[in-house]
Amino acid sequence: MEPFFASGLRFSCKRCSACCRHESGFVFLSKRDLSLLAVERQMGYTEFVKVYCRWVPGERGGECLSLKEKSNYDCIFWDQGCTVYEVRPVQCRTFPFWRNVLSSPTAWELAASGCPGIGGGILHSRDRIEACLAERAAEPPVYRGI
Repeated sequence: MEPFFASGLRFSCKRCSACCRHESGFVFLSKRDLSLLAVERQMGYTEFVKVYCRWVPGERGGECLSLKEKSNYDCIFWDQGCTVYEVRPVQCRTFPFWRNVLSSPTAWELAASGCPGIGGGILHSRDRIEACLAERAAEPPVYRGI
């Protein structure tokens, strides 16, 4: 059966920062994300984790590494825009082409209700969307305790 996005989906980021601010959430980090961000901040792994990360309950048990957020729920790296945009985590790079958002047309529409870029702008092909899914699968979050 063809996925509902077989003919592609439209999305262009409007730089509204809705996905980066004002709501509590998790930005899970892969090993690659952690490495790139630590280098960008000129820190070692352990120091970077202490300063910018938190451990949260993981879907598979154990704990999963996530970026901290500010007291107002903004991403720790948001300051009039993304301060680590060139090395932003895979979760951020692949939005909105996430498995849960692409699970059904209803899930896509629900995501669109919180993101003005979904449904308009550039038509992303099925191949491009599947590449985002593959990229995310190839860079799983860092877990501990499982």
